Amino acid sequence: MIELVSESRCIKCNLCVNVCPTNVFDSVANAAPKIARQSDCQTCFMCELYCPVDALYVAPEVEPLKEVDEKILAETELLGSYRKNIGWGNGRINRAKQDETFVLLRAL
Repeated sequence: MIELVSESRCIKCNLCVNVCPTNVFDSVANAAPKIARQSDCQTCFMCELYCPVDALYVAPEVEPLKEVDEKILAETELLGSYRKNIGWGNGRINRAKQDETFVLLRAL
C-alpha cells in the first residue's frame, strides 16, 4: 500500500498521479501529490516504478502501516527500492537480462 510521498525528494512531475490505475493521488498546485485515497491502493507499485527521483514508498503490506518514518526509509534505502530492485532508472542494472526463469520453459 502507498505509504509516503516524500516532500523533500518530490519534483512535482505528477507521474505517480498519472500512472495510478486506482486514482489514489490528488495533484496539488506547487506541491507534492497528496495520498487522497490510500484504501484504494492495490499495491501495484506503478507509482514507485515511474517516480524518477525515488520519492515514493509502497509497502508490500495490504493494511496501512501504523508509523512511517521518512528518515528511516531513506537510511534503509527503502524509498524507491522496488524500482531499484527491478532495474528501472538511470544507472541501474536491468535485472531482466539476469533472469534465468526462462530456462524452465525451454525444457518444455
